[in-house]
Amino acid sequence: MLAPLCLLSALWMGIAPPAAAQEVEITEWTVPWEGTRPRDPYVDVQGRVWFVGQRADYVAVLDPESGEFDRYELEPGAGPHNLIVGRDGFVWYAGNGAAHIGRLDPATGEITKYPMPDPAAADPHTLVFDHEGDIWFTVQRGNFVGKLDVATGEVRLVPVPTRAARPYGIVIDSKNAPWIAEFGSNRIATVDPGSMELTEYPLPRDVTRPRRLVLTADDQVWYVDYVGGRLGHLDPETGAVQEWTTPSGTRSGPYGLVVDEADRLWFVESSVDPNQFVGFDTKALGFLDSIEIVSGGGTVRHMYFHEPTRTVWFGTDANTIGRARLP
Repeated sequence: MLAPLCLLSALWMGIAPPAAAQEVEITEWTVPWEGTRPRDPYVDVQGRVWFVGQRADYVAVLDPESGEFDRYELEPGAGPHNLIVGRDGFVWYAGNGAAHIGRLDPATGEITKYPMPDPAAADPHTLVFDHEGDIWFTVQRGNFVGKLDVATGEVRLVPVPTRAARPYGIVIDSKNAPWIAEFGSNRIATVDPGSMELTEYPLPRDVTRPRRLVLTADDQVWYVDYVGGRLGHLDPETGAVQEWTTPSGTRSGPYGLVVDEADRLWFVESSVDPNQFVGFDTKALGFLDSIEIVSGGGTVRHMYFHEPTRTVWFGTDANTIGRARLP
């Protein structure tokens, strides 16, 4: 079914459609390069929104105030999967198709590449800054967790012992340790940043497939089970796990996930049409109302919470960059 004309107009013009009952307001900007899979946006200190075009080998930036886009070309086959932006303005991207992490200087367009030290680590996947400004990352098919020292350029790789674990989403806890979702198994892992020793936490259902994860302020681990349509909680101290079926059911495909400053979770059910943007209160242990993504979404793969503006940013397979303004 076609969306009402007013909502389509809002989508194309970058104007928010009417707010849902829970007052989440979603605005989408159509990316001018069709079919490029814009994804994994990140907000810089100037409020600009950076993202990658996974299918067209570019890094791009959106000015939300003007709606203008700018694009930086990467090498053919780079296959950028994810990016993050430092406070110094440098843009770091995962060259998922070309076995490197790249650093783009937006002022000059110059790109510095940091190759993987092992040929098996061919697909750096998701990047995250730690508290010291270094970068931890996952290598999905290569089955590694990695760390890039941004000062020296040294890359260290930690093999994941579980075969075909497919390390995917990654976040950093208050002790500067990374936590990783193993999408190919029913495990969540962490790495000691001093010893580089990896520890795995098995989840109770063999068929669970955690894809993204976040940490609340108390370092509790929350994840989405993409295959089983569940939201889960792992207590790292006890290993105890609790799971909730998401509102659209076990085939909902929850994927992109963030946590806000109040420890509320926000995720997207990406296997329903239109995709649903869903909230969860980790204190009351209950779901908040869902709101549809007007473009349909297609798939929302990763999200970013910008605390100063209390907004969640995401890219869609409908070729849009989206912003959810939280209540």
